[in-house]
Amino acid sequence: MLLTNMKEALAEFYPEGINAKTKDFGRIVNDRHYQRVKKLLSGGGKVALGGETEDSERFISPTVLRDVQPSDTIMQDEIFGPILPIMVIQNEDEAIKFINSREKPLAMYVFTKDRAVSEKFRCSTSSGGFLVNDTLMHGAVMTLPFGGVGNSGMGAYHGKATFDTFTHRRACLERAQKMESANSLRYPPYTEKKVRYIKWLTGKKPPKKGGIWSMFSSSSRL
Repeated sequence: MLLTNMKEALAEFYPEGINAKTKDFGRIVNDRHYQRVKKLLSGGGKVALGGETEDSERFISPTVLRDVQPSDTIMQDEIFGPILPIMVIQNEDEAIKFINSREKPLAMYVFTKDRAVSEKFRCSTSSGGFLVNDTLMHGAVMTLPFGGVGNSGMGAYHGKATFDTFTHRRACLERAQKMESANSLRYPPYTEKKVRYIKWLTGKKPPKKGGIWSMFSSSSRL
């Protein structure tokens, strides 16, 4: 059903067909990336749709690969090209398990009419962006932060998110040159009296085992 709908959509978008002469379809940005993406056509699964290329135009037609396996080359890195690998899963739990077994994606797109399913994906996974029944549009909404998480990137931009990302929150502490006696708790010797006082200040109990130093160190970290 999905492949049938994809073929119908392409026929609607490009009623005269799509090839290297088609003007309403983008090309790969340069030769290096063209060769990289072209190589991915044989990176796993079977071509179910598209697969046409034209070196002189850096053209690769919209391509769908079926019967793809997690270990296939096409599934090891970001594609950045008009290739869609399809893996068959039994249910949303299997999909979530697969997503969480890998690095966090830059964006996640969930297509469903069931709100409970979309919420399950949202709450059970982590990604730079999360869209339901759409793709890419979060990048066009200036009030939403755009960026990755983990290997897909750090920080975000758009609106206030840009300001926050490129702003360093500088920690500043200033104290007067007096009451130096209060600093004595920091310094050795670490007596039982100091440990009891630290315990009282922090409201934490020191460990039962270990020497005075270990008790003071534990208390001071809390």
